[in-house]
Amino acid sequence: MAYKFEIYEDKGGGFRFRFKASNGETMFGSESYKAKASAVSAVESIKKNAAGADVVDLTAADKAKA
Repeated sequence: MAYKFEIYEDKGGGFRFRFKASNGETMFGSESYKAKASAVSAVESIKKNAAGADVVDLTAADKAKA
């Protein structure tokens, strides 16, 4: 099993997605979108842009202030 996005309809009739690891565990989920196309668009944006995203460690900055 590979990593995957799952798009589903929530109890309120909105559309959400979740990202699952290869072991089936949900790693993160989305907010609710009114249109399925919006959820699909958000997934495509993550797939396109996330590989180059910076990681900002805010915990290190907090320790420097203390």
